[in-house]
Amino acid sequence: MKFIVQRVKNAKVYVEGKTVGKIEKGYMVLIGITHTDTKEIADYLVKKLINLRVFEDENGKMNLSLKDIDGELLLVSQFTLYADTTSGNRPSFTDAAKPDVANELYEYIVNECKKQVSKVETGIFGADMKVELINDGPVTIILEK
Repeated sequence: MKFIVQRVKNAKVYVEGKTVGKIEKGYMVLIGITHTDTKEIADYLVKKLINLRVFEDENGKMNLSLKDIDGELLLVSQFTLYADTTSGNRPSFTDAAKPDVANELYEYIVNECKKQVSKVETGIFGADMKVELINDGPVTIILEK
């Protein structure tokens, strides 16, 4: 499982020209799921995500977590995080979990985050989405297990 975490000033996700998810200060997270991923792996990464200390404290040091600043989350499923480009120029996505398995784990992650974060927004699983964001820093962290 991979989380691409971007610290943002704001972020939106659109489907067919309509806003389906929108946040202010927090994280926009792209989530990739592979065949061997489990709820235990998801739990580990959700805990890491919520407690990751990359927001600035009063001294300008990255020392505060999402919980510390009452930040928001935008979670977007993205199977292309498991693109295999080792052979040729056209990516293979065989390492990405099948849609039914991936969607179940994605929904689990969303629900676990909602237990700990006051505002959690999402894209639409499997849809053609457009993501707009202002990356703050920029700060982009890859969480993987």
